[in-house]
This record gives sequence, C-alpha cells and structure tokens, in this order.
Amino acid sequence: MIKTITVKTDEITDKLSQSFDYEFTGESKFDVPVIPKAPDEFGIGLIVGAVFYFHPDVVTKERVTANSSSYYEPSNFDESTGSQKNLAIPKYAKTTVKTIKTTIPFVKNNEFDYTELLSFLGDSAVKYGWLIFIPIVILIVTAVSNGANITDGIDGLAAGTSAIIGTTLGILAYVSGNTVFADYLNIMYIPNTGELVVFMAAFVGACVGFLWYNAFPAQVFMGDTGSLALGGIIAVFAIAIRKELLIPILCGVFLVENLSVIMQVFYFKYQRKKQGLEFAQSNRLFKISPLHHHYQK
Repeated sequence: MIKTITVKTDEITDKLSQSFDYEFTGESKFDVPVIPKAPDEFGIGLIVGAVFYFHPDVVTKERVTANSSSYYEPSNFDESTGSQKNLAIPKYAKTTVKTIKTTIPFVKNNEFDYTELLSFLGDSAVKYGWLIFIPIVILIVTAVSNGANITDGIDGLAAGTSAIIGTTLGILAYVSGNTVFADYLNIMYIPNTGELVVFMAAFVGACVGFLWYNAFPAQVFMGDTGSLALGGIIAVFAIAIRKELLIPILCGVFLVENLSVIMQVFYFKYQRKKQGLEFAQSNRLFKISPLHHHYQK
C-alpha cells in the first residue's frame, strides 16, 4: 500500500531547510510505503508467549507453610492462655515450578492460573494451557505497543510516561525476586528477576536521556520505531514478572489514548449512519483524537 504525501513550503519547512543540506521549495509530492504494524506485533507476541510457556527456565517458586517447632520459645508463647501460639512460617519450595500463574492486584489469595479458563477441558487443561496463555500475551503486547505508539504525539509524552512505568516495573521486579519482600507484599516469588532490574534501569535511563532532547520544543522525534519498541518492552517485562494485570493501571495513559481513538471512530460511524456524513463530521465525540490532541484544540 502506497500513501502519497504533499508537502508545502511554510515557516516550519523554511527553518528545517536551514538545518539540512537540501532546501524545501514550492510543493512536492512523494510516495511513502505504508507497512501494517499488526502482523509484526502479532509475531512478536507469538514468539514471546511461546518462549514464556515452553522454555524450561521460565519458572517460579511456590510458597509453602510449615508449622513452627513445638518447643517452648518466649516469642511463640501466649501468656493469656498459657499455651504456645500456632504459628505458620511461610517458606518457599526448594524446587522451581513451571506454571502460567499470574498476580491479581489488590486482592487476597491473588494468584490466578490461566489454566482455570480452560477448566471445561478437565485434566487436560494444564496440557493445553498454551491455547489461552499465548493469545493473551499477543493481546497484551499488541495493545500496549499500540497504546505507546498512539501516545507519541506531544513532545515528551511517550518517553515521560514510559520512564515512570519503567521505574515502577523495575521496583516490582526487584521485590518479586527477593523472598523477604515477596512474602511481605504477598506477591509471587520469581527467582532471578532482580537481574531484570539492570535492563529496566537502562530502559529508564534511555527514556530520560531521550526526554532531554524530546521535551518541548523537541529537537529529536521518536516515530513508530521508538514508540512501538517502548510499548513492547513494557508489555514483555510486565508479563515476565507476572504483573501484566497491573498494566491497565500502570499504562493508564496508554489505555485512555487507545480508548479515545476507538470511541472516536465508533461514534463517528454511528452518527454517519444515523444522521449523515455532514452531521457526523461536525459533531465528533472529541475535537480530534488521540485525546492529547483534543486538549490542544
């Protein structure tokens, strides 16, 4: 698919022409190949989902409880009843477990196994867990990367929000890989996720460094290559530390931007069908979408 773009000389292009070795003059047309993004996002999501599901090193450790020792200790002796308290000491199994459980935020007993969605398969649910896990990974990667791409429309918006999200995910990765913090915060213990903090620190540092030149007025622009990568990294990282159900909150800006485009399109089509094209064009839900452009008008 080829998209033709017309460029006219104006104040902006005049200034740009002073920064390059060529000059914008008059009116020019050039063809730009439009490459669909969905197949790429689908492919990356498929690869990530397959690796997380089938690779033997993607594991967790289950929390187990063992009754405290029966001998007397002042710390577990209840003076009011004259007997020992029935304490349970939380520990983690020595062996790792291959599972597709995740964490449900803000609730007790917050571990959710995706195989429960296939409970109608009976004992075969565990065997065919990939049927539900991989599509969910594809959906998450596609949604978050598109959200970051749509958000990239105002100087510093995508890079700034991504840096904040990355910082939060880095903290969650550290506490998920620490038995003490994981037990205290009642989250899944995932061995070695502390190593991911190094990667996320580099991610946040890159965003902040880019933000220095992308903040208003921007000197450098990100484009689809950068924004899609930001969203993909955030999505994959969240899945790796089993915090993907936190994405609607962590990536709230991305979510709102996505929803604004969807709502704008559906509302326009509905009004065009009911009231006609002229009415639909003059009575849009937002002045322009995505939402950040609505506030610019």
